Amino acid sequence: MKNKSANLDELHRFVFENTPVRGNLVNLTQTLQLALKKQKLPSGLRKSLGELMAASALLSATLKMNGALVLQIQSKGALKLLVVECTSNKDTAIKIRATAKWEGKILDEENLFDLVEHAQFMITLDPKGGGQAYQGIVPLEGNSISTVLENYMLRSEQIDTKIWLSCDGNSAAGLLIQKLPETMNQEHVTHDLDTWNRVSHLASTITDDELLNLPAETILTRLFHEEDVRLYEASTTQFFCSCTHKSVANMLRMLGNEELQSIIEERGNIEVHCDFCNALYTFDKIDAAQLMAHETTVIASPNIH
Repeated sequence: MKNKSANLDELHRFVFENTPVRGNLVNLTQTLQLALKKQKLPSGLRKSLGELMAASALLSATLKMNGALVLQIQSKGALKLLVVECTSNKDTAIKIRATAKWEGKILDEENLFDLVEHAQFMITLDPKGGGQAYQGIVPLEGNSISTVLENYMLRSEQIDTKIWLSCDGNSAAGLLIQKLPETMNQEHVTHDLDTWNRVSHLASTITDDELLNLPAETILTRLFHEEDVRLYEASTTQFFCSCTHKSVANMLRMLGNEELQSIIEERGNIEVHCDFCNALYTFDKIDAAQLMAHETTVIASPNIH
């Protein structure tokens, strides 16, 4: 039975009062469907990408920054690339886009871990308006996206994290809980550990059906009805692709006049396809001449692939 109407495409932050344990819940339906509408993905790969989208929202909500979080998996197997970009700002909706690249025929029943070889997992943080960018790269370890992310957070960030993800192809959802660094007081350390172990056990009883179909308030009540939980106001999520005709033009200018002229002579025009939203940008000879006449140096957007 579905009961999604109230909390579609929202992220909910919550804390366990007087403890260092916090959590996030997210449900993506319209966001998932719009992000993948123009991408013909096999069922198993669609589910994996949906889980990674939910994970990006959960992790983005733990960061105190305005900017982009990029989760990326690269491999030498049939699956070449899986990438999700999640952009957050305290004053706007959480914006998510995603894409996948592969070679050959992929069966619907094959998932991410059936398709990768010598894979790497990358997390990139790109603060907007200044701040140092960061990228962490680790081997893809584990048999689920949840396990991969939990391992990464523990090893790279030294933060205990538990994540549950689910995607049925049409909706994706996730639950995250984290234990922030312990206090120096031994009594508090013991209390924190007891709370963490108890809450982790309770959270592990969540089912895919509950995660995908129930409102956040209902999920938290079912899981933690004996805990003192504070639920904060929800943030909305949406699909958004930042590509524009102007950003593509800026990127093309970086190729230089000689390269642009060579492409025009060979093909008659220049076509740039956005993998995230399937938009096609076409520049004819007149457009190219205007690009080549442009004398201002412009930094290319890194978001066009």
